[in-house]
Amino acid sequence: MMRELLLNKKDVMFVLPFVSIVQEKVQSLAHLAVELDFVIEEYAGNKGRFPPCKRRKKRTLYIATIEKANGLVNSFIEETRIGDIGLVVVDELHMLGEGGRRGATLEMCLTKLLCAASQAQIIGMSATLSNIKELQQFLRAEVYANDFRPVTLHEYVKIGKSVYYVNNNESGLSTHPVRHITDKVNNARKVKDPDNLVLLVTEVIPEHSCLVFCSTKRNCENVAKLLVDFLPKSLCEIRREERKCLLQALFNQANGVCPVLKRTIPFGIAYHHSGLTVDERKLIEYSYSKGVLCVLTCTSTLAAGVNLPAKRVILRAPYIGKHIISRSQYKQMIGRAGRAGIDTSGESILIIKESDKAKVRNLFSGPYDSCKSSLLYQDGKGVRILVLSLLGLKLCFTQTQLISAINDTLLAIQTEDKSFAQECTMNAIKDLVALGLVKGISRKSGDVNIDVTKLGHASYKGCLDVDNTQLIYQNIEMALECLVLVNELHLLYLATPIDLTIPSDLDWMVYQKQVALFNDKEKKVVSTIGISELYLLGKAYGQKLEKVISEDSIRRFYMTLMLYHLVQGASIWNVADLFKVSRGFVQNLLTSATSFVICLIHFTKELSEFWAINILLENIMKRLSCTVNLELAPLMEIPGVKQARARQLFKAGYRSMGDIARSNPDKLVKEIEHLYKKQAREIVSAAKMLLKEKADTLLEEAQDLISYDQQLSTPVV
Repeated sequence: MMRELLLNKKDVMFVLPFVSIVQEKVQSLAHLAVELDFVIEEYAGNKGRFPPCKRRKKRTLYIATIEKANGLVNSFIEETRIGDIGLVVVDELHMLGEGGRRGATLEMCLTKLLCAASQAQIIGMSATLSNIKELQQFLRAEVYANDFRPVTLHEYVKIGKSVYYVNNNESGLSTHPVRHITDKVNNARKVKDPDNLVLLVTEVIPEHSCLVFCSTKRNCENVAKLLVDFLPKSLCEIRREERKCLLQALFNQANGVCPVLKRTIPFGIAYHHSGLTVDERKLIEYSYSKGVLCVLTCTSTLAAGVNLPAKRVILRAPYIGKHIISRSQYKQMIGRAGRAGIDTSGESILIIKESDKAKVRNLFSGPYDSCKSSLLYQDGKGVRILVLSLLGLKLCFTQTQLISAINDTLLAIQTEDKSFAQECTMNAIKDLVALGLVKGISRKSGDVNIDVTKLGHASYKGCLDVDNTQLIYQNIEMALECLVLVNELHLLYLATPIDLTIPSDLDWMVYQKQVALFNDKEKKVVSTIGISELYLLGKAYGQKLEKVISEDSIRRFYMTLMLYHLVQGASIWNVADLFKVSRGFVQNLLTSATSFVICLIHFTKELSEFWAINILLENIMKRLSCTVNLELAPLMEIPGVKQARARQLFKAGYRSMGDIARSNPDKLVKEIEHLYKKQAREIVSAAKMLLKEKADTLLEEAQDLISYDQQLSTPVV
């Protein structure tokens, strides 16, 4: 990447799977950007401008999530700037086979790059796959494979009281156990801990660290509670003050601490899953990396996210939810065992029942997972979106050109039937015509010109789900006729993502009470949307009612109520507690709503009939982007600075990004509680980088205006 930026003078895109990893990478590379004089732009969540700023003197490293990377590629092609990109690095390339929207979006992004940016080099980094040659053909690439590990890994499987060594060079487990567990325990522990988890954990902590992978989020919390029930109380004396500070930091972050964490953190144990907020996860991850915490009970997502290694990794069961884990998932999880530069070796222990023995044999010696195209998810939706995008970007104009483009996708490469690409393309065109997004015009040669309609152009510009575009249009059209603007509630309903689902059943009693507490103006919004208070009352008291109201509208408005509380200043903690959902879900809802509003802004901008809504959506986006005090907003622009940290900095006298950039890490560590030196360095570097970037952008815009003025002043001969 440095060679491309500094020597070849080309821009670089770095595509990462999760928002948290994008933010982490921006922080870690900020000091390099300042020292080597290039620009880093973050494209994740609500961060990132379209089109990106064009710079004459400096090159840019775009660090983006999959969805934002796709938007960047679209923008570069539209602006005829795709030639500025010299290198695209894709981490976790195997996410192409994720099977849903994200995998399809990544394939679309790469297909357009291959079509429009033949000069750009694409580097994909992936877990071991059985069909790597198909990916090689798709990307027109060379394959570099390496199985080097800096730390030796010893794999074990525990069945009952026996522990077996995994023979990676043979087929499966050793014939004889390498050890028998003879843990003398009381009856209570024997009943609660039949798998001897407590013993397996205490063999490595507190001198070393341990990760315990669990099949569900609830299981993570239950295992954490199980461990503290039977671990020695003396563990609470180790790094006591630092753990106390961690609990205080968690409390400051949201005015509350989860009862489970409050109980487990004094022992050096915490759980880690998507039910936590980003701030909570960051605090827990950093405390674990510094040794303040020595055990994390976690879901499989930790293995795919931040790098948190351990001396010992325990897999509580060979399942994720109800499904048996794949070989790639198993390898990814046990790959966390062994810390380079700290341990000489690492070890993993997979706990299974005798009945699961046959099911897990493929984990050790079977074929690796294959990466299959995701374009056919939801009855070919990926192909429909790709076809619309190719037409909207003017990469294709005719039916024949579209068939040729689809023929270059991973989907077509993995299909033996040569007519499959044509069939898929024809079906997608028919569906898009039916949705009113494209129209075909016959030509004499027998080929067909495909034109994008006004609605189709708006859909593609807004990166909307093509199948939902008509519904979104109708919702906005209806809102124009009776939009209630006495408060933010109606606009927030429009901003609530229509494809987001609540992970649990609605609490009808909470729903009914919240609506009943509304004033007359708020109730006007409820009735305008079409939700009946009597219906909610009946559901709250368990009555069986005829569905005269759209179930989707009911569920969507329930999430709108959460957003309404957030923009009025309620904390994520309070909203999660009130509506009986996880804190992580509330934060994800807020992030998703912000992203959805950005899509709607681009969508309505292309449709003149929605000019008024476009202006209103701009304002609601600002409210969603900053649900905290406006005085904290400048500080929260800095990568890695969330609400709790911004509040601390503000109290310490730091009011702007400039204040942080002019400070130094040592001073910050002294003034801010729970701030480590490494974090302080990253925050200061990020602030300097952003200030420099803003100054450069303003300078380039000024030079553009001067240049334009000079052109106007030049007399025409």
